[in-house]
Amino acid sequence: MVKQERAARTRHALIHAAAAVFAEEGFVSASLSTISKRAGVSNGALHFHFTNKSVLAEAVEAEAVQTVRRITEAARARQGDSLQAVVDATHELMGSLAQDIVVRGGFELAGAVARRGEPSPRTQWQRWVEDSLRRTERAGTLAEGVSWADGARVVVAATVGFEVLGGADVSWLSRQNVTRFWEVMLPRLADRSALDRLVSAGS
Repeated sequence: MVKQERAARTRHALIHAAAAVFAEEGFVSASLSTISKRAGVSNGALHFHFTNKSVLAEAVEAEAVQTVRRITEAARARQGDSLQAVVDATHELMGSLAQDIVVRGGFELAGAVARRGEPSPRTQWQRWVEDSLRRTERAGTLAEGVSWADGARVVVAATVGFEVLGGADVSWLSRQNVTRFWEVMLPRLADRSALDRLVSAGS
């Protein structure tokens, strides 16, 4: 049991160290020796858990995807099929990108490694936003003349933009900036009957 706990701690340390190095240097420039040193473990210990850099990157992305799923599932559980769920999830995701290095590293890896059927964090987010806007259109709470597809494109493009810009300047990920985005976006996206119930700053 002690050995298993030690192995789990080592794996956790390596994923966090790799995420930090990938976020700082990118996948191509990141070296396994830098990652193992950052994690405080030997190169041998790193190779025991991860056979190569691509496998380690997949582990970082998989953990980031799980965080995105937790955020989006929690928002839908609280708010149902509503635009408020999308607003709340956006705030939570931007907060995670600012504070959680594994989420940051996972998003930074988008397109850098080949995946085995698992979506990237960005793809996971895009699919959920598209599904959520499709649901709100069926519920009749989108503004007249706005399709779920058009709304989803704008929301995904804006949030990925916040993510990319936040890599260099974390203030882009602030609650204030995300709130201002939704203050501009919601009057165009939401049906008037639903608009008064929506909170741009998140519920």
